[in-house]
Amino acid sequence: MNKNIALFFLCLLSASLGTAQDQDLKNFTSMQMKGVKQIDIEVDLDGAAERLSKAIQFKTISNQDRNDFDTAAFNAYHEFIVAAYPNVHKTLKRELIGDPRPYSLLYTWEGSDPDLEPALFYAHQDVVPVPADSRDQWKEDPFSGAIKDGYIWGRGSLDDKNQIHAILEAAEMRIKEGWQPKRTLYFVFGQDEEVGGAEGAKKVADVLEARGIERFAYVMDESAPLTPGIFPGIKDNTALIGIAQKGFISLQLSIDGIGGHSSMPPEESNIGILATAITKLEDAQFPYQIHPAVRHQYRYMGPELDVEKQPLYAAVAFGKDEEITPLEEEFIEVMSTNEVTRAMLHTTIATTMFNAGVKDNVLPATATAVVNFRPMPGDSPEVIIEHVKKAIGDDRIEIKDISASTPATNIANPDSEGYKMLEKTIRQIWGNDLIVSPFFVIGGSDSKHFQARDFAPDVFTITAIQLENTEEFKGFHGVNERILKKEYAKSIGFFYQIMGNLQGNL
Repeated sequence: MNKNIALFFLCLLSASLGTAQDQDLKNFTSMQMKGVKQIDIEVDLDGAAERLSKAIQFKTISNQDRNDFDTAAFNAYHEFIVAAYPNVHKTLKRELIGDPRPYSLLYTWEGSDPDLEPALFYAHQDVVPVPADSRDQWKEDPFSGAIKDGYIWGRGSLDDKNQIHAILEAAEMRIKEGWQPKRTLYFVFGQDEEVGGAEGAKKVADVLEARGIERFAYVMDESAPLTPGIFPGIKDNTALIGIAQKGFISLQLSIDGIGGHSSMPPEESNIGILATAITKLEDAQFPYQIHPAVRHQYRYMGPELDVEKQPLYAAVAFGKDEEITPLEEEFIEVMSTNEVTRAMLHTTIATTMFNAGVKDNVLPATATAVVNFRPMPGDSPEVIIEHVKKAIGDDRIEIKDISASTPATNIANPDSEGYKMLEKTIRQIWGNDLIVSPFFVIGGSDSKHFQARDFAPDVFTITAIQLENTEEFKGFHGVNERILKKEYAKSIGFFYQIMGNLQGNL
């Protein structure tokens, strides 16, 4: 091709790209809902706080060893719930579901219009253990449920008994007023979310699917609470609504060889071989990609972020999944410098357990490690295992899937009436002075067992509680877990209001 002609076509291409980018920026305007009237819902806060305090005192712990399950704690907690919410238990159908232990709670509140698709609210009863070596760091006993200094303290106050009891408090209020939902409402309170939900939420989803529910109009589960500065680059108060979740798989890597006396070590020890394998695997990270949920996220969030980087955010928001533009490559480069945003861009690899040896002068015959992966769509267990084998390149290492693996979920539609109704409810309770945005969830919750199925395409996840700052967020699985008592009133008001808002068409 003639050099001048080639230059001509290159200029045309550059101009075309520049025009497209300019058009994207022109259309890259705020998606925030405006002018929603804030309302105040009166609740019995002292009574509600006491009931949540009591709930925290039941040690409904999920241990990694599933045989270590405190049936007495769950039974006592269930008895307390029945006594605490008499109208709920007179009005709603209550079932116990789960296998091999039936401790997940399924409530059905029949709607007056059977033609309307049902809605479902999810939360979980179980909490993570409190390590013995962290006890002295707690300002209040982790299972005291102390109400002190304006806070409700204890394991489960934030993750996730606040959500269970806010739902039940709201339902109790509605029933006392003689209210009935038009669409059938389901409440699901799982028993083992902290260890994957295979015994509880998955079984509940199986039951509901078998009963012939074709589609849920709306499903809501826990995720991030409202928090100022929760997302990198945003200082304002933010409500992140999860619209998709990554998958979950844990692999055990092990080597069985010959042990012996430490005075006569071999050229390679079993621990050394396994450590080398882990190092190779961590050096073989999965490639970066832009998930469609991330595109939705930056369409809503991007206009509220740094103006200088908005060309990058616009490129992502309006980009195509089958191609990566130079601006999107720059976006990936910027996002990969932060652990939160980096995790949104690829299947992650995290070595979480390493076990070998029983004595300082004995070479162990066996060494094992557990590696947790949070897969992007398309990275199935088979794909991940093949990736691990190729990265390690050592047939002495045995690879075994030890988890109730779940794939990356479907993507809820942020342009749907369900999302709009949720944002409206958030603003009715917490006002308009906050940013609301869809969010690609890098962790996971029990609703993945619903969202991976065709009958629940629109699952939205958010924990309906306002935190003061990101320091309070560290209470999730950490020490000094607590919520502000006054904010718990708004959580109850949120569920009260959203039940009413669900009366309309979705």
